[in-house]
Amino acid sequence: MRDVWIYLENGTYLSAKSFGADTTAVGEIVFNTSMSGYQEIITDPSYAGQFVTFTMPEIGNVGVNEEDMESTSAHCKGIIVRQYQKEYSNFRAEEALHTFLEKHGIIGICDIDTRFITKMLRTEGAMMMIASTQVSDKEELKQLLEKSPRIEEINYIEEVSTKTSYVHRNGIYDPFNFRYNDAPAPKARIAAIDFGVKRNILNELTEAGLEVEVLPNTFNADELIARYDAKEIDGVFLSNGPGDPLVLKKEQEEIKKLIERKIPLFGICLGHQLLSIAHGYDTHKLKFGHHGGNHPVKNVKTGMVEITAQNHNYNVPESVREIAEVTHINLFDNTIEGLRYNSGHVFSVQHHPESSPGPKESRYIFSEFLQLLQR
Repeated sequence: MRDVWIYLENGTYLSAKSFGADTTAVGEIVFNTSMSGYQEIITDPSYAGQFVTFTMPEIGNVGVNEEDMESTSAHCKGIIVRQYQKEYSNFRAEEALHTFLEKHGIIGICDIDTRFITKMLRTEGAMMMIASTQVSDKEELKQLLEKSPRIEEINYIEEVSTKTSYVHRNGIYDPFNFRYNDAPAPKARIAAIDFGVKRNILNELTEAGLEVEVLPNTFNADELIARYDAKEIDGVFLSNGPGDPLVLKKEQEEIKKLIERKIPLFGICLGHQLLSIAHGYDTHKLKFGHHGGNHPVKNVKTGMVEITAQNHNYNVPESVREIAEVTHINLFDNTIEGLRYNSGHVFSVQHHPESSPGPKESRYIFSEFLQLLQR
């Protein structure tokens, strides 16, 4: 293992060990409270531009495999763990986590007090940081960090979105036969806009009975409207993704056109935020965000509490209640987790009903999208 040096924008300077790429990286540091699923988190495009601090102390023990990838690559700037397990033990594993990180140019940091880091972020909020296996001087790291753009100044969507359209063919993973289900016969057809979509979201949409064509973030709303009018598609899905949604000006304007045409729309995470902005209600940044697989969310309609997977730093405002019914509430801080707009053809959730990693109590939301399309 190499030495690695860390400088945070609040002046904290730390040293630790590195088990990933030999590099220097700048990004925003957050913490994730999931107890499992580190590979799915690392390959979630929504973490582009961020360092993920895992509160689970042991990371690496089940290795890495191709089937658990949530996208084609790893997108975070780095991961921070208390203890890294180089020797993995799992019959599905294909390689060690450190070789995976090296291959994707991701820095891994270990032998560090992740409890201290988590408590600091909880108190002071998410912040920018730099980590390097090449630069040790505190002042030099500080200068490099100050010269680097902040995460809210970068459009990471352009980096993580697909460049070409394609049809997604898999359903959900079958843990008994160790394979992904084939796509069932579709009951409706949708276009899914890829702002950094997770593979398991596409799996769940397909499993729910939808034929899913994935389009880049450069989609043209007029073309989608023409296809909707020609009955080639029945609705549009807006995916999760990284960064500040207020940066995505062009995407907001295209979504406004879809809303005005009354095309059925469903959004998750970033898609949820963009729908709020497109309706005229701008998002705001949370202090340290919601990241983990154990967040309680109340379904307002049923009164049931669902344990959910979360990954976001931004949230819709309370004022959106003027034009939408709140369907879900986060019980940690009472922020809005779900909306059904009064127009009747648009709904969205902030949490991740596809889990991966996380509980599956919110999977029914994908079936609700199909029901909306079949009206």
